[in-house]
Amino acid sequence: MLGAILGDMIGSRFEGRPHKSIDFELFTFVSRFTDDTVLTCATAEALLGCDRGDASCVAPYAVKYREFCRAYPSAGYGGSFISWCASDDAGPYGSFGNGSAMRVSPVGWWFDDLETVLAQAEASASASHNHPEGLKGAQAVAGAIFLARTGSSKADIRAFISSRFGYNLDRTLAAIRPTYHFDVTCQGSVPEAIIAFLEADSLESAIRNAVSLGGDADTQGAMAGSIAEAFYHPTGNIPAPLRDAAMARLDERLADVVRRFSDRMGRSIIAD
Repeated sequence: MLGAILGDMIGSRFEGRPHKSIDFELFTFVSRFTDDTVLTCATAEALLGCDRGDASCVAPYAVKYREFCRAYPSAGYGGSFISWCASDDAGPYGSFGNGSAMRVSPVGWWFDDLETVLAQAEASASASHNHPEGLKGAQAVAGAIFLARTGSSKADIRAFISSRFGYNLDRTLAAIRPTYHFDVTCQGSVPEAIIAFLEADSLESAIRNAVSLGGDADTQGAMAGSIAEAFYHPTGNIPAPLRDAAMARLDERLADVVRRFSDRMGRSIIAD
């Protein structure tokens, strides 16, 4: 999940300020966590109440999303989500926004088989984003993470996501970038984030690729970073400069969730 947090923080200063290049300073004094990080931690906290890998787990996703949203009211949520968060009994509101996909990464780590990961990704999305595209976006990211962390090749990940979800992953960033624009829908941002991962050669490279599209930079960085972390650092050991920059920008509550989740997964957040 630290890959998602890194992507969020690195992309945060480019939201609304499109940057069409992979050449930029990773962190500046304005780099910060946003709703992507807050809700990723909320997903992790929901899962921490379950036994690791328990396919019958009924994680309290909606409860935790409201709890964390209310604890961090200025993190940058969409208007519909804010309204949902404010009500204790509001049901899902048919969203196909990429909020379902930006927060799902812990699901891809927690469970031990692909179909359970996909079912739990759907459950996490359904708390608020129950449109078929909202469900699909969350499942695609979580499924890619599971496959990446369990040793699948990029070719196999591409083939599975394309066939299961119908996303066109045969495009290139060079072809997408010139005309791409800000798009917060799952169908208009999740495939592009996955392509950013597929063309990368490292976690950092995946995030740079995602930001360089000039779209919803923090969320696409979070999605691409979450998959790249699983592919390049399946046992943890994210490079110290990245790890330290991310952890330093978290408050103690969010940092504690990251540490506890990593410990339960048996993954180190200490660099080699």
